[in-house]
Amino acid sequence: MTEELNNLLRQSFFPVNESDFSPDDYPHNITHHAFDQTSSVVITFVYFVVCAVGLCGNALVMYVILRYAKMKTVTNIYILNLAVADVLCMLSLPFIAIQLALLHWPFGAAICRIVLTMDSLNQFTSIFFLTVMSIDRYLAVVHPIKSTKWRKPRVAKTISLAMWGVSLLVNLPIMIFSGLNTNKNEARTCTMLWPEPQNTYYTAFIFYTFLMGFFLPLIVICLCYLLIVIKVKSSGVRVCSSKRKRSERKVTRMVSIVVVVFVLCWLPFFMFNVASVTGTLIPTPVLKSTFDFVVVLGYANSCANPILYAFLSDNFKKSFQNVLCLKRVGGLDEIERSDSRQDRTRMVNDIITETHNAALLNGDLQTSI
Repeated sequence: MTEELNNLLRQSFFPVNESDFSPDDYPHNITHHAFDQTSSVVITFVYFVVCAVGLCGNALVMYVILRYAKMKTVTNIYILNLAVADVLCMLSLPFIAIQLALLHWPFGAAICRIVLTMDSLNQFTSIFFLTVMSIDRYLAVVHPIKSTKWRKPRVAKTISLAMWGVSLLVNLPIMIFSGLNTNKNEARTCTMLWPEPQNTYYTAFIFYTFLMGFFLPLIVICLCYLLIVIKVKSSGVRVCSSKRKRSERKVTRMVSIVVVVFVLCWLPFFMFNVASVTGTLIPTPVLKSTFDFVVVLGYANSCANPILYAFLSDNFKKSFQNVLCLKRVGGLDEIERSDSRQDRTRMVNDIITETHNAALLNGDLQTSI
């Protein structure tokens, strides 16, 4: 692992800056420098586009959940917190883009620390809330009656506060070690400042973020959906599935797709970082530009979520249409009056109905045999 490659990838939560490199670092330096400048312009423009789309989309998600009583479900409370995390991340993107364009950090050490903290907080908070949403889907599908007392908006709000606390705790290394670094061109950049031995701290940080911010939560998510699949497969023939059951399946489908998109957007980023400390990578302008694209792909996940909600959830789609005046939809302001006891009664009735229908079907099959 060369020192040049460490310099290339050391800013694992913050895009590598052009000012960390000089055309003299590479052979055929004039061509590579021109390529580097073009890449920076394109990436900077993409950052601003992602920021604009992400802010508008997630602000709309937050508004419809807070505006309409019908949208205040347990799952949507977690989605609200996910949108808040995405908005915080989008607010940090202009600062990142400006550093990339100017080749130095002009805002001071305090703002640098705030921006890096907001940037990395989004990463941890997003995967943590997706994990909580997956556990919630497991409880709703596998233990629909027993989990009723836990699957309430009040409990969801408490869990959400706990997740923010855990995210801040896990984010402590970024808060402590972020700061301004002066490179060989006398330009200051906002990055992580590791104590000696820097390579050891950098390697530990890469594996720390990979395990805490991706791999371990992903294991829990996969386990939840594995148990859901086992439950569905073992349920046998489903007859006359109720409206509530269909609704639960739609929500589970939406959450699972949001999780898959998150993994697809962030997996290249973590693979790139882990490869930087375990594999052999040659530091080149092309490698740097590839890493810049991988980082943008991670940020683009914040833009994808509102789009997924619009296509996968009828309630979100109707709420968006109402707010954007595309189509007037009634019933969104109505306050839901069903309490937990009524929900439990409805669940029991649904289960009795399905059991009765299944028994009738079995009787018909035995008669025919």
